[in-house]
Amino acid sequence: MIDTTPANVARLLLGAGLVYAGISHLTFARKEFQAQVPGWVPLKKDDTVVYSGVAEIALGSSLLLAGRKQRPAVGKVAAAFFCAVFPGNISQYVNKRDAFGLDTERKRFVRLLFQPALVYWALKSTQRLK
Repeated sequence: MIDTTPANVARLLLGAGLVYAGISHLTFARKEFQAQVPGWVPLKKDDTVVYSGVAEIALGSSLLLAGRKQRPAVGKVAAAFFCAVFPGNISQYVNKRDAFGLDTERKRFVRLLFQPALVYWALKSTQRLK
């Protein structure tokens, strides 16, 4: 029987979204993601994009495939990842870098507000039901 609870559906959507984002890091959106890499990161921008893409594919796959017992841990790792990449979103805003249609200060600022929602999504969709 397929689990269609809202939390499970949300987990699967987040996992699929991360896999898609990771693939886009490695292929068609590579240059766009480079706009989000802060200048203080001690790696080449392209390397940072590739590594974060691989991490997103791994996290997304883990969200899709994790058993019930592992899901809370995977959710915490995904939430931590969303926190870790948040400085890139701040950098894009502060440095006024256009990417992904975020071509105004307002759009880049609104994007910042969605990061806490991703953290919440990762945690809430993977928590154990009592």
